[in-house]
Amino acid sequence: MDMKILNQILEIAFEKRVSDVHFEVDNPPFFRGRGQLVRSKLPNLTPQDTQFIAASLLEQRGRKLPDDLSELDTSYALPNGGRFRVSIFRQRGHLGIVMRVIPPRIGTFKELNLPPVLGEIAKAPNGLVLVTGPTGNGKSTTLASMLRYLNETFNYNIITIEDPIEFLFTSSKSCIIQREVGIDTQSFGAALKAALRMDPDVIMVGELRDLETIDACIKAAETGHLVFSTLHTQSASSTINRLVGYFPPDSQEIIRQRLADMLVATVSLRLVKDRTGENIIPVVEVMRSTTTIQACIREGRLNEIERHIENGRAQYHMQSLDQHLVQLCQKNIITFEEAKRLTRSMDLERKLNFTS
Repeated sequence: MDMKILNQILEIAFEKRVSDVHFEVDNPPFFRGRGQLVRSKLPNLTPQDTQFIAASLLEQRGRKLPDDLSELDTSYALPNGGRFRVSIFRQRGHLGIVMRVIPPRIGTFKELNLPPVLGEIAKAPNGLVLVTGPTGNGKSTTLASMLRYLNETFNYNIITIEDPIEFLFTSSKSCIIQREVGIDTQSFGAALKAALRMDPDVIMVGELRDLETIDACIKAAETGHLVFSTLHTQSASSTINRLVGYFPPDSQEIIRQRLADMLVATVSLRLVKDRTGENIIPVVEVMRSTTTIQACIREGRLNEIERHIENGRAQYHMQSLDQHLVQLCQKNIITFEEAKRLTRSMDLERKLNFTS
């Protein structure tokens, strides 16, 4: 393995619009395309190959490969401008690398098949907006699209704190400052404290990973800023449950009160194949913080939230996962089998027949 071969592999991945490239010892490179992991016909990688790849990726960022590395996140850019988010890890004593392809441009809501209500959510003067979903289901892309909307619409000072920086923004109407943990700042917590002294209107935190970051984001939202972040949860109720669960039991009632007061919305994403099997599209749950939902959060009645989301579709443009799945089935965009695979409900067929 050398830099020429590595960059050729990555250029092919970028041109073919695969989502991920995997490098692991005793296997050839794998590519994930259209949701499927495909084994390439290239030779199996040796421990020296993955060691070289990891060291080369870090070298571009002016970093050396630590001898005791267990896991590390970074990014990599091809000479032609293609960018990747990189996860380096150790498995069975050897290094492995997974590289996520970052699209060359940030799509609009329409281009990404996202609901227009995301624009209304992004207009909130302050509060906390969370984009959630499993790994690889479009959280970063959706968040970038919302920031693009703000950048093109408002005269804001937008500060992003990421690990690593993924999408590169060019300031338009807004001024955008992008800071990378490990390069520009030591931690999310330190960067959040500094951000409050940088005249922010909007703060974007790449991921809520720990109690310190969560608490700092909530405080920033409470002090009049609009804060965006992501979380690895699958629905509005599980998102609230996860956030509250980070805090000690004797603080959880107060946290529910705080969340009820400043949570603007949650946007939960899953990706599905369309009917042709050629394209991947998002299925989106949208919860907005209405008075009724605020009461559910305060009182811990999270099992009622999905019903209120479905009831608020017409007035507040909210939608549950099942409502969106039904809509996609009715428009013949996805198959019923694909919808059934994704739903958490046992009565999707009844819902589909009821709305037909």
